[in-house]
Amino acid sequence: MPPHPRRPHRPRRPHGPRRPVRPLTALAAVLALPAALLTVGPPAQAAAVQCSVDYTTNDWGSGFTAELTLTNRAATALDGWTLSYAYTGDQRLSNGWNGTWTQTGRTVSVTNAAWNGTVAAGAAVTTGAQFAYTGTNTAPTSFSVNGTPCAGAHQPPVTVLTSPAPGAVYGEGDAVPLGATAAAADGATISKVEFYSGTSLIGTDTSAPYTLGVTSLPVGAHSLYAKAYDSLGAGGESAPVGITVAAGPALVATPAQLSVRQGGSGTFDLKLSTRPPADVTVTVARTSGVTGLTASPAALTFTPANWNTAQQVTVTAASTGTGTAVFTATAPGHSEAEVTVAQLAATSTYDARFLDLYGKITNPANGYFSPEGIPYHSVETLIVEAPDHGHETTSEAYSYLVWLQAMYGKITGDWSRFNGAWDTLERYMIPTHADQPTNFAYNASKPASYAPEWDLPSQYPAKLDTGVAAGADPLAAELKSAYGTDDVYGMHWIQDVDNVYGYGNEPGTCSTGPTATGPSYINTFQRGPQESVWETVTHPTCDRFAYGGRNGYLDLFTGDSSYARQWKFTNAPDADARAVQAAYWADVWAGQQGKGAQVATTIGKAAKMGDYLRYAMFDKYFKKVGDCVGPTACPAGSGKNSSHYLMSWYYAWGGATDTSAGWAWRIGSSHAHGGYQNPLAAYALSSHAPLRPTSATGATDWATSLTRQLEFYRWLQSDEGAIAGGATNSWQGRYATPPTGTPTFHGMYYDEKPVYHDPPSNQWFGFQAWSMERVAEYYQQTGDTAAGTVLDKWVAWALSRTTINPDGTYRIPSTLQWSGAPDTWNAASPGANKGLHVTVADYTDDVGVAAAYAKTLTYYAARSGHAEAARVAKALLDGMWTHHQDPLGIAVPETRADYNRFDDPVYVPSGWTGTMPNGDTVNSSSTFASIRSFYEDDPAWPKIEAYLAGGAAPVFTYHRFWAQADIALAMGSYAELLE
Repeated sequence: MPPHPRRPHRPRRPHGPRRPVRPLTALAAVLALPAALLTVGPPAQAAAVQCSVDYTTNDWGSGFTAELTLTNRAATALDGWTLSYAYTGDQRLSNGWNGTWTQTGRTVSVTNAAWNGTVAAGAAVTTGAQFAYTGTNTAPTSFSVNGTPCAGAHQPPVTVLTSPAPGAVYGEGDAVPLGATAAAADGATISKVEFYSGTSLIGTDTSAPYTLGVTSLPVGAHSLYAKAYDSLGAGGESAPVGITVAAGPALVATPAQLSVRQGGSGTFDLKLSTRPPADVTVTVARTSGVTGLTASPAALTFTPANWNTAQQVTVTAASTGTGTAVFTATAPGHSEAEVTVAQLAATSTYDARFLDLYGKITNPANGYFSPEGIPYHSVETLIVEAPDHGHETTSEAYSYLVWLQAMYGKITGDWSRFNGAWDTLERYMIPTHADQPTNFAYNASKPASYAPEWDLPSQYPAKLDTGVAAGADPLAAELKSAYGTDDVYGMHWIQDVDNVYGYGNEPGTCSTGPTATGPSYINTFQRGPQESVWETVTHPTCDRFAYGGRNGYLDLFTGDSSYARQWKFTNAPDADARAVQAAYWADVWAGQQGKGAQVATTIGKAAKMGDYLRYAMFDKYFKKVGDCVGPTACPAGSGKNSSHYLMSWYYAWGGATDTSAGWAWRIGSSHAHGGYQNPLAAYALSSHAPLRPTSATGATDWATSLTRQLEFYRWLQSDEGAIAGGATNSWQGRYATPPTGTPTFHGMYYDEKPVYHDPPSNQWFGFQAWSMERVAEYYQQTGDTAAGTVLDKWVAWALSRTTINPDGTYRIPSTLQWSGAPDTWNAASPGANKGLHVTVADYTDDVGVAAAYAKTLTYYAARSGHAEAARVAKALLDGMWTHHQDPLGIAVPETRADYNRFDDPVYVPSGWTGTMPNGDTVNSSSTFASIRSFYEDDPAWPKIEAYLAGGAAPVFTYHRFWAQADIALAMGSYAELLE
């Protein structure tokens, strides 16, 4: 029988210099110990300390925050640290984080906290504080750690791409003029400047002025940037510039998306891409959309002398009406240009912001999408979180695409893009029948063979145990009856969009190899809660033994006497539920516009997805839920008694690739995390008629789930107000015996950090914001007091931990620390959880999390009238809009100290050998980087090399698709509800 994939760790999304532990990394040895056992010895000997300190501030004139990153430059760990420095002015300490701060006169010191006292060789730790001052605020120039002076960190060169202009269009074969300026710091000199299109190096210049003329760029959109290197080996990248290469002469319109308020006007520019031999007359006309938008002039003339000088077209909006229109510019012998103009209500500042950011996200030259229209995890390729490459994607990204296009339809009245987003999701992320060909052989009375989950990757492969009885699957027959198919309609969780690994598992195919183009299904995590992304072996969902070892990759995960070629998929329930959530809003908003019929087919598909999503409500092996101890003692379930009715971490399904082999399997998950629940989706699937599933019991199950989820939040709510980890029906993933006194929820055991431990899954504040936003949306729609009770307490806690600075910058919680446990659940008399506590370990200006948090406050304030929640929601949106915009969207720099783990060993059993599709060897000596040698060709790789060689932790500014979409959605939500 096949191995059963485990849903991967959800990445922490920490972006901001204050986060001491980066996505899917941790000071594991420290964080795993009780606080009482954490002691810091005497300071290290001065001679052993080698360090550097980066110091940055955010200053608003009368006060500032200072953030300091201490990097351990020694070959051994720094065990306990006190960082000291002095100001020259009257800077006065207000408060600090990530350590104990003190001030004596002008001298300031910070001593490590219990959890961040050990800094590994080459690693870094970040701490920060807030100060008040008058007069000048001169930065300190020297720092010491444990009495030993630290060197200042070498600053990378500053690089600016000066040419071409953003949005420029060139004809095929025309020279694209690349130009850059570069300046080195700390006495260094510039050694060279490289020019890139995406990840491809297109040329180098070694002397100023740094220029390059390139005629080889293919037709299509290009994201260009320059990267300068200095004489000390440091590199610095410019902001990217998006251009387009057209097939022949073309008209160039900028911007391609424009918003105009009622009674107002806006402009877009027109010019030609290449010099014409004679005068060219360009005609501008509205070719579709609302009639309340008009453009003038209707014709423009370009000559061989002024062909590249932009001429303006003014679009005027009527005083009433909303919607969109497309204006098309045409000219003989030239490719046409289109501009989509949205007519907005007169007061819609935040709708205009939505459309501005939407335009950046959807601009092909900005790099958010593949040629197929699939949203990448991030624009940048070198990024390691749960996806281990930026041009992978997740079902999460697809769900955000659907939601983004739903909001676009709400603002513009154009629902074609929402329907198109679902079509993209269905085509590329829901396995086709060819991808799951043997579901016909699935035996619902024996869903899968049992394999225990173990604590460490080194304990794998986990041996299958056919002596443990699984319960019966109560959904399979009902779903087949409802939809006439054995296939599962749910998204797989991860995809290698550009086929970087080379498995080539394109939708509808199986193992077509490295030469395949387009998206490829892959999988990663399968080896227990301690397996971080740095310890995974990325492998194909369809394993025909073409790569890996003798049995492909299967025998790294599950032990068996023999192995068969097989397919397997894993669903992330929070993503499918978010897609349903987005579909609910699309139906509501389209209905308000009298356009419900335009989205009806897509809404029906979302209802179908929600029907299959019920697999996430079941114990992994369909065993009875409640007091389930011992793999053989815990009884097999029957009917619905194996359902906990919560959103668990995954469901999965698989089978033989050989249609004559005759087997398939399905599993649920026994682990439920507070951050994955979605009461709005449960409400929609149980009570909103267009989304009620076709199956006989689907709507009833979702109604039960809605009640259960709201109880779950109440059970997990700490004394302060934050929501704790979750619960499991299978202690340690193998139905082990939990510690005596472990609290229970409907018979499931409290799990402080369900599913993954590196880092603990309950630490990321983003899970709080994501999850409470869904509660707030449900509350705004229904006024349910059960949701309101949870939100009242949570919002009060979150607001008390949020800082809005006078200049509009902000700080929100980042890493949470937990102690204690909830009371055992009593639905008739819920406990007060006086023994369950949370503290905020550090703070951040992360834009994606801030957006989700702002949405939570927006929906809550809209229903409750809470003035402070509304004020802070607006302040967060205004703060990121004012301070964190760049050419691609809204983002903040991140110091990635966790990237020292590129050299982390990947556990492979002794004697196991195999190869990756590109020839990388997999054996007991493998590391994360050694089986991903493609990273060595990434333009950002020198940053990693320098860090691994003892340099400073690298700084990246990432543009994650989900974060940009969430920011845009937050703007649209605020416009709808509070503007």
